Amino acid sequence: MALEVAVKAATGAPDVLGDCPFCQRVLLTLEEKKIPYKLNLIDLSNKPEWFLGVNPEGKVPVALFDGKWVPDSDVIVGILEEKYPEISLVTPPEFATVGSKIFGSFVSFLKSKDPNDGTEQALLAELSALDEHLKAHGPYIAGEKVTAVDLSLAPKLYHLVVVLGHFKKWSVPESLSHVHIYTKLLFSRESFEKTKPLKEEFVIAGWAPKVNA
Repeated sequence: MALEVAVKAATGAPDVLGDCPFCQRVLLTLEEKKIPYKLNLIDLSNKPEWFLGVNPEGKVPVALFDGKWVPDSDVIVGILEEKYPEISLVTPPEFATVGSKIFGSFVSFLKSKDPNDGTEQALLAELSALDEHLKAHGPYIAGEKVTAVDLSLAPKLYHLVVVLGHFKKWSVPESLSHVHIYTKLLFSRESFEKTKPLKEEFVIAGWAPKVNA
């Protein structure tokens, strides 16, 4: 039986898969583990009654396990690993936090109005650390095989590339060659192609309110 998941619909296009990186992380995990699933697209500006009934906080993603809707991508991915261990995506503990500060650094730089506030340098430092790690251990975080940490990072790096390119005309320096190889590998996986937002415009529209805040 297909596992039910509820994820964000695209901004302004409620029938199309949206741009939430945490939702995509769950969908990537389902795809990589080859678990059949049924998608419920949630228009976050007009949440359906049934959704608020089972999930009063109204957050996405949520997944239905044993008759109960469970929120939080960390929790969902953990349950999927436990219930469907056949295709293991477990990241070795020593690599589990690699790249974990990139997303926060990206958001700080994106919102920054002051070019001298250190947010760009902080992001570059995190990306450089990732590049060094991949140089030693790549092509993926834990070596030859894709694991959970890659599936968490992939959507965040996609947002970073699209959003900083659009709003800041900024791109990852060519000198970070291992990061470039890594993103190409991730973004070309079949699971990523199937679960990424239909258009880059949806990603940009999703971030616009945060940039202009």
